[in-house]
This record gives sequence, C-alpha cells and structure tokens, in this order.
Amino acid sequence: MSSSQNESPGHTNPESRWFGAKRVKPEEKTVLVQGVFGAVAWRYDLMNDVMSAGLHRYFKNRLVEVMNPKPGQVILDVAGGTGDVALRCARRTEGNARIMVCDLNSAMLEAGRAKMAGMRGVSGIEWMTGDAEDLPLPDGSVDTYSIAYGLRNVTHIDQALREAARVLRPGGRFCCLEFTSGVRFGLKPLFDAYCSHAMPPLGDWITKDGSAYRYLAESIQRFLDQPSLAKRIEEAGLGRAQWIDLLGGVSVIHWAQRG
Repeated sequence: MSSSQNESPGHTNPESRWFGAKRVKPEEKTVLVQGVFGAVAWRYDLMNDVMSAGLHRYFKNRLVEVMNPKPGQVILDVAGGTGDVALRCARRTEGNARIMVCDLNSAMLEAGRAKMAGMRGVSGIEWMTGDAEDLPLPDGSVDTYSIAYGLRNVTHIDQALREAARVLRPGGRFCCLEFTSGVRFGLKPLFDAYCSHAMPPLGDWITKDGSAYRYLAESIQRFLDQPSLAKRIEEAGLGRAQWIDLLGGVSVIHWAQRG
C-alpha cells in the first residue's frame, strides 16, 4: 500500500487526486470518471459478466444477504448504475419496500431503466440523478444504504461516507461492496496481473473502450485495504465497521451501523 493511502483519513482524501494511475485535480477526476461510465453504460452489464466470469452476481447476492432488506423499509443504492442491487432488493421484499437508485451518471440510469422495463415486481424502483457526496435526500430518511463497486470512483470518499451517515436513520445499516488492495497474498500477484493485462483488452474488445477498463483496473489496485476503509467508515460517523472477504479478498463487503 502506498504511503498516500495511509494519510490521515477525513482530511486529505488522497485518492481525490488520482484517476487510476494518473495524477489529476479533484474536479477533473469527477468529470473523467463520468466519462468512463457514460462510454460503457450500455454494455456495462455484459462486461461485468465477462470480466468476472459471472462472479459479480454471487458477490451482489452476498451483499444483499448482508443488507437483509425487509418490506416497508427505505433502501438507497448509491452509484447504483443499472440497478443490479436494487433489483435483488425488490425481489427479496416482493415489491413492498421503497427502493431508490441514485447515480451521477444519467447514461447508466437510462440503461438500468431500459433493462428493467417490463420486468415483474420492479415497477416501484425509483431512479434519481444524484451525487454520492451531496445526496438529494433529507437527514435520517433511509433504513439501508448500499454502494456496490462505486466508492472507489467517488472523488471525496470521506464526504460520501459522511453523506451516508447523514441520510441513515439511527440504527440504519451501511453496506459497501468493493474491490480492495487487500487481496490475500497468494492471490494478489494473479489478481494484479489480471487487472493490468486482461481487463483493458477485454474492455476494448467488447465496449471498444479499453481506456475505461484501464482506469478501472488501476483504481482497483490503488484502493484502500480492508482495515483502512473500515477506519474511514467509522470516522465518518458509522459505528462498528466490519467486513467479510469474498474470494480471498478479491471483493469485500464492509458494513456498519448508524448510532
């Protein structure tokens, strides 16, 4: 882990100045990240299946198990893109929960709406354009907050975590599914090689945008390890942060509770 990733959390947000391996201004990062997802939105789900050999479905199923959504709850999925997590929550609650997908990228939301058009049991899902760092929701209005593979793309992670704490009701649950740099030692060389050498050409083949997946690969390799992320979650006002490694830490679920 680089020294910049160990800087005092909540004060420097060192990742705000990195777009993958390229150093940028924070305001540039936001624009560049949105360009990445706008370019791949309509093939994003296909790429997830190809890149992970379908494992992302298992990871998201495990996330929703940890979330444990129930009928009558208000559930917010931030950076929810094409709605994979929202769809699982809707089916689990049989359409009897208020489920909101919030994403800054309108192309991803449009792709999600199109995917779910005509699906049974998902008509109640709400789609909103919004920034994880400035959520368009009142204080204490959400029972469960989820973010899947979105936190490392946020420019100011600590601000996004504080927003999660703000919108959650007392006792509400925060759940994050993410890649981390804390892959178990034996798997890390293989995983790093896959990110560096396989993801960009696969992305170029399917979406004709290898640069987008080069960024995504680099962002995975630079992201926080599990204890560092847990510490920043707690410093944002979310207590008792815990995590579970999936596939040796290739993906990790962190969860915490609003006090």
